[in-house]
Amino acid sequence: MTKPLEFSPLAGARLTDCHPRKTESHTMSEAEITVVVVDDEEANLVSLRKIFQKEGFRALTASSAQEALDLCRQHRVDVVLTDLMMPGMSGIDLVKALRTVAPDAEVVLMTAYGTIETAVEAMREGAYDFVEKPLKRLHIVKTVRKAAERHALVAENRTLRNELTALKRSSPVRGIVGSSSALRHALDIATTAAPSTATVLVLGESGTGKELLARHIHERSGLDGPFVGVNLSALPETIVESELFGHERGAFTGAVTKREGRIAQAAGGTLFLDEIGELSPAVQVKLLRVLQEGEYEPLGGKTVKASFRLIAATNRDLRQAARMGEFREDLYYRLNVIAITSPPLRDRRDDVPLLVDHFLALYAKKNHREPLVTSREALDKLVAYDWPGNVRELENVIERAVVLAKNTSLEVADLPDAVARAERRDEATMSFALGTPLAEIERRVLARTLEHTQGDKQLAAQLLGISARTIYRKVGSDRDD
Repeated sequence: MTKPLEFSPLAGARLTDCHPRKTESHTMSEAEITVVVVDDEEANLVSLRKIFQKEGFRALTASSAQEALDLCRQHRVDVVLTDLMMPGMSGIDLVKALRTVAPDAEVVLMTAYGTIETAVEAMREGAYDFVEKPLKRLHIVKTVRKAAERHALVAENRTLRNELTALKRSSPVRGIVGSSSALRHALDIATTAAPSTATVLVLGESGTGKELLARHIHERSGLDGPFVGVNLSALPETIVESELFGHERGAFTGAVTKREGRIAQAAGGTLFLDEIGELSPAVQVKLLRVLQEGEYEPLGGKTVKASFRLIAATNRDLRQAARMGEFREDLYYRLNVIAITSPPLRDRRDDVPLLVDHFLALYAKKNHREPLVTSREALDKLVAYDWPGNVRELENVIERAVVLAKNTSLEVADLPDAVARAERRDEATMSFALGTPLAEIERRVLARTLEHTQGDKQLAAQLLGISARTIYRKVGSDRDD
């Protein structure tokens, strides 16, 4: 039986018995392991380099901590094996410096008797482990190998997290159902804007899913803080200021305890203000200050720094409201950095069958029923209806049908009268004589689309898959003509 090698680094003992041995199964290839050995004693460097090379490691040596840092800058390093006590920069100093130079590298310290407490301190600073002198060949190899395996495991976990994040970003949006061009265009803008810090204004009718778009942006923003939503139209005007900014105890009659506002709750995350057009002029002034200066004052309190990303939503024409003096113009421009229009359901009829299937499955499960099968006639009525209440109205209609349906299929008789009477209009179809100039086709399609959107150029741009700037330019050139 071969005796395990023992040697004293201080004495530079001669090494024997350096045949490679396999003592356990390993989870990574030895050829992938790069170890940097750091010691101010040349004999120790030579001895350790031979040991690791015999084991199949890639061994690099450094006679000082500074030299080790240079090696770590030049090479991909798995493990740094360093002496604790060295002239100049010590082993602990090296551990701290490696956080910046090679944060993924694991550090193993070599320590003599009497310096164990210092080694433990180094582990608190991020070192993986320590080994005591005199070193034992098998022990030092096993420790370095385990450190390398930990390095590989951390790298693998990081890769899996990145892949999961990428999968999450490329997967269908949670809660948003549909594939129409109008919806995809809105989602494309939201996805592009998500990683930025820009304020986003989501426009659209009630029931179109403005909050879902806001959550889509938050989930892809990379922010660590929470998503905090506030429906301003549901709050009495007298408590909006306190709800947003918070208050100190005794700030007003009834303020018996201190209250943290929604802005504070959204620290490091996203604050979503739905129906922003309902804000009173006084609260508009305070919100403008937050956006301009990054600070605010809770009622009865001192100035507090604010750190959040704002997404606002409204079903009002804020530009017109600002012109009429009903909304602060400076606040409007602060909010309207990136505008996204959530399209109404009547402009994404292709999504109606998908939404119907989604809600049928959802409410069948909630009501412990088998999912209904939609008849052709019923689906035609659902697609033909204009849905003034948008997706929210469709959801209510399907829930009602699931609860009241007497058969296993969804029939026209299961729909509300207004939906059952709907007739499919051919308003979305246009025809042109063969040979019509492209410029004329473009002009007529643009005019018809603007008529359909009641002059909303943002929505018309989304439907046509072009920028709003292009529409403004073409409309302007038509007028010039």
